[in-house]
Amino acid sequence: MSIRKTTKGPGANYRPTKSGAGMTAKGVRAYRAANPGSKLKTAVTGKVKKGSAAAKRRKSYCARSLGQLKRSSAKTRNDPNSRIRQARRRWKC
Repeated sequence: MSIRKTTKGPGANYRPTKSGAGMTAKGVRAYRAANPGSKLKTAVTGKVKKGSAAAKRRKSYCARSLGQLKRSSAKTRNDPNSRIRQARRRWKC
C-alpha cells in the first residue's frame, strides 16, 4: 500500500513547496506504518552538533540532493522556488 502524496488539507503528507517541500512528520509516520522496518526520518532542520548523527544525515542528504539538482532540467536548476531547491533550503544545504 502506498501513501497518497498530498500537500493540502488535513491528510497532507508532504509540505507544499512554499513551506520547504519534503515530507511532514505525519507523512513519515504513514510511510513507516505502510513499510515496516523503514528507518525514514524527517528533515534535519535545527542546529546540530558537529559530527553528530544528525549532522551526518544532513551532510549525506545535501550531497545526494546536489546530485539530483545537477541532473534536473535547467529550468528546475535555476528556479529558486523549485521543490528540490526549497527542500535543500529547509535542510540548510
